[in-house]
Amino acid sequence: MNKMWWKEAVVYQIYWRSFFDSDGDGYGDLKGVIEKLDYIKDLGIDVIWLNPFYNSPDRDNGYDISDYYGIMEKAGDMAIFEELIQEIHNRGLKVIMDLVVNHTSDQHPWFVESRSSKDHPKRDWYIWEDPKDGKAPNNWRSYFAPSCWEWDEETGQYYYHSFAVEQPDLNWKNPVLRNEIYKMMRFWLDKGIDGFRMDVINLLAKKEDFLDAENPYNISYLANNPGIHDYLQEMHREVLQHYNVMTVGEIPFVSPDEGLLYVDESRNELNTLFHFQVADDMPTWDMLRYKEIQSSWYEGLKQRGWNSQFLNNHDHTRQVTRYGNDGKYRVQSAKLLATMIHTLPGTPYIFQGEEIGMTGVRFDSIEDYNDIAMKNKFHEEVSKGRDPQEVFESLLLLSRDNSRTPMQWNDSPQAGFSIGEPWIKVNPNYNEINVEAALKNPDSVYYYYRKLIALRKENDVMVYGDYKDILPDDDHLYVYTRSYKNITWLIVLNHCDEKQTFTFEGYTDRDLILSNYQRDLETNEEILFPHEVRIYQITK
Repeated sequence: MNKMWWKEAVVYQIYWRSFFDSDGDGYGDLKGVIEKLDYIKDLGIDVIWLNPFYNSPDRDNGYDISDYYGIMEKAGDMAIFEELIQEIHNRGLKVIMDLVVNHTSDQHPWFVESRSSKDHPKRDWYIWEDPKDGKAPNNWRSYFAPSCWEWDEETGQYYYHSFAVEQPDLNWKNPVLRNEIYKMMRFWLDKGIDGFRMDVINLLAKKEDFLDAENPYNISYLANNPGIHDYLQEMHREVLQHYNVMTVGEIPFVSPDEGLLYVDESRNELNTLFHFQVADDMPTWDMLRYKEIQSSWYEGLKQRGWNSQFLNNHDHTRQVTRYGNDGKYRVQSAKLLATMIHTLPGTPYIFQGEEIGMTGVRFDSIEDYNDIAMKNKFHEEVSKGRDPQEVFESLLLLSRDNSRTPMQWNDSPQAGFSIGEPWIKVNPNYNEINVEAALKNPDSVYYYYRKLIALRKENDVMVYGDYKDILPDDDHLYVYTRSYKNITWLIVLNHCDEKQTFTFEGYTDRDLILSNYQRDLETNEEILFPHEVRIYQITK
């Protein structure tokens, strides 16, 4: 397998509207990102991923784009973006941005023209279908709504939307549309960006028969349909192969075998992917399932494709709350999860605030939430007669707003995020958990992340090493090796709230490289404290 810069990188995701507000309007912005670049550089980051900042009505936090060439006023303007690119590159960092080309906003000029008449040249830039028996063409659901079809009274047809009704899907069967997308990609690459995170990229191709789904609630029928690989190979030929860039596809509903088709180095599609077997199969922590997922993806991609490692992002609850212990063992647990992500095979992603152990949030009312998916689901279930409080409670853990609260910079009002009223409430625990406090504490989660990232830069075994799960059937201990050339590391993780025992039989010479506890190991090395982590270099 080829060595590549993006395999060795550590990526930091910036959800800019919640990162830092430079002008007091309550929204983070690109200028705010510029002001915090030294913080990101000091952490040891290589690549910044910026969530969408294109012009948008902002129905889905920027994922409903009305102009692919413009900058949302909340975020800044093109001059500030160009300054941001320059400042990122001045620090030796790279930047990737979101590519959202499965759908646009219903306010995009393309869609406005498309819906203006059945005869308009852009009509088939989107997906339009006649009613079936006086109703929607089929029973398919969208991510955000009970149906993926919306009736258009003016032209007497339904249009297709995988997400909100304000986000009509583009028709990738149209070659003129595809060429417009490629033109737009070149525009941003020529501006100097270093690649794309591709939003739901495996949804571009649609099932052409539009037959009813046997189980409409299993929406995997939205993805991985015939034609998708033709589109991505064409995208590579027309655009990507001409630039030294990094591409990572958001690819739900794939097994390792299916995922390999997107990232096999011989197929010229994408560099790497986010799969969602962890996020989709594990609402809460499930050690045995997690081990199974890691092993199957390692074996499935081995020597042919590249994986990504993450446990949270702007769509998924903060990892220490969802998969760790955000109470008594928050610090230890945050360090354990970090160790796992940075020592397993694949490129590690850090979501802003993860590096200080930020937690999920619980607001008092559905009115305090902004997450369109959560709010739509709440109203759908309540309309069925369910108790509103019961529905509210059931949606809390997986609400996307858990990860979207403002970055906690210090203990001043609004956590130092803004001098104005934030677009979403700040997590009340910012007095305790914030960057300023972390930087003052040498044992903080932040400094542990710095050590992990530095280790990865200095040791190829963390990047390219073979992976072996030592205890695949243990519910609490996750013990595995990474081996590269003549180096072997042993990673020992006790992912629970109780002490556990691990016998080091067979591992003779051990040099401790990193641990998240400061303790004397000589007397009771086999006893692991709650959420304890150790990384050893070993000789078998």
